[in-house]
Amino acid sequence: MTTAFEKALRTIGIKDRNDPMAEMIAKKVVEIAQTGVRDPVEISAQAVRELGM
Repeated sequence: MTTAFEKALRTIGIKDRNDPMAEMIAKKVVEIAQTGVRDPVEISAQAVRELGM
């Protein structure tokens, strides 16, 4: 069974699941998606704003 975290990593193209930065980004993407935002562009923009990248 694939977790939301693993799906987020795969969706954003991150191969190294042990990378702390990848983990932080994937968790933020999942968190935003759980708020009801479904547009990938909006999720990315919101994640960038919230993570200060």
